[in-house]
Amino acid sequence: MSAYGAITTRKHAGILPSTFWRLESKNKGLSASEDCLTIHHVTLETAHALPGLVSYLHSIFAAELERGLTYPQEILPGETYAFEAFEAYYFAADVIVAVINSSGAVANGTADGAAIELSIEQARNGRGWEDCVAGCYYVKPNYPGRSSHICNAGFLVPPNMRGKGIGIVLGRSYLHYGPRLGYEASVFNLVYVNNIASVKIWESLNFTKAGRIPRAGRLRKMDGSPGEEFVDAWVFYRRFDEN
Repeated sequence: MSAYGAITTRKHAGILPSTFWRLESKNKGLSASEDCLTIHHVTLETAHALPGLVSYLHSIFAAELERGLTYPQEILPGETYAFEAFEAYYFAADVIVAVINSSGAVANGTADGAAIELSIEQARNGRGWEDCVAGCYYVKPNYPGRSSHICNAGFLVPPNMRGKGIGIVLGRSYLHYGPRLGYEASVFNLVYVNNIASVKIWESLNFTKAGRIPRAGRLRKMDGSPGEEFVDAWVFYRRFDEN
């Protein structure tokens, strides 16, 4: 439930084609077979047909909430982040899942952003989700009704996949999938100013800093020391390019 009440998701033309995206492999410790991603559009219904995927994404999202650095949701001492709460929040509309390419799954000459005929199970190629999911993000309306053409997204990269340049590729793919899901523009309501990696990604992708919210988050300290601190947040905006 948002400040506007329940927000109805937008209708679109079904599951979008999977796409191919190349990673910048310099100094990332990537093998020749891991220098690219395949990216796949799922909904809660289609994700349930992939045993273990939603549970895995729930576990890494819950761990990110426990860190208390990037999302506003708070897990209090003694509480757990319920599976049902994750489904209702993260899978409220559309989810995009990135899979590290396995050797030979996609031809090396495939153009960046090209549509490919490869299912997420084919991209998985028998691996566990923890070994192949490079990251994910949801896409859903940021506002209801008359403003529902503006979307919001929430990004997640598992700890074992960080430091490989995946975040920027997910951001670039968002500019591809957002308009194809029927949206005109994107707003990020809370990008905490000390989340330097995210701030750099959105700046590099020509998002505009629409405003700064003082003391927007009561976060755990970035250096891991005990206690919490109030942190400002940027509001980022970008209109999608016309298809």
